[in-house]
Amino acid sequence: MNAKRVIIVSGGLWSDEYLDYIRPGDLLIGADRGALMLIDRGLRPDIAVGDFDSVSPGDIERIRSGSGRIDSCDPVDKNYTDTELAFELALNERPAEIVMLGVTGGRMDHTLANVQLLMRALRHQVVCSIRDYNNYIQLTGSQLTVEDQGFTYVSLIPATMEVSGVTLEGFEYPLQNATLRQGQSLAVSNKLTGLTGTVSIESGLLFVIQSRD
Repeated sequence: MNAKRVIIVSGGLWSDEYLDYIRPGDLLIGADRGALMLIDRGLRPDIAVGDFDSVSPGDIERIRSGSGRIDSCDPVDKNYTDTELAFELALNERPAEIVMLGVTGGRMDHTLANVQLLMRALRHQVVCSIRDYNNYIQLTGSQLTVEDQGFTYVSLIPATMEVSGVTLEGFEYPLQNATLRQGQSLAVSNKLTGLTGTVSIESGLLFVIQSRD
């Protein structure tokens, strides 16, 4: 693993504040329409991947000429979404961090599938997050320092049936050795009391979601 950071941009909801998250030296992967979103904003994807069934033939030519590399696939004979294909490419780079942008939007099935990719990143010991205008999503299986990202709330959502030994420090509503179970809303809409807080768990997997209305 190296210090490389990979940014995945998919064709979901776009916010111009995404541009603030992209740094010089990041490897940019555009998934399907996400590649066109980058090109439209003057950025060159290092890799464009997908079946490109959501863009016009003219847009495909723009993606071909405006990207460093094209990995295209058949829109019918494929087993993965375009975002997961991009995620696989990102993991192959053995990066220190993956940031996924534009992976949320109108289709809940795609959004949920993309959120679950955080579990695979955790298994590979790669820091990974999902950002959109209203949300910043992380996953932990041990301890996570939550930094104030300018959002209003911090919510904890179990990614496994049960998460035990949940302890919060630096939050308005602290917890000590609590158990969170799927289907409960005990840890929704908490708030940081300062610039950082700490979430610690003993077992299970926990989504940590910073959000605003």
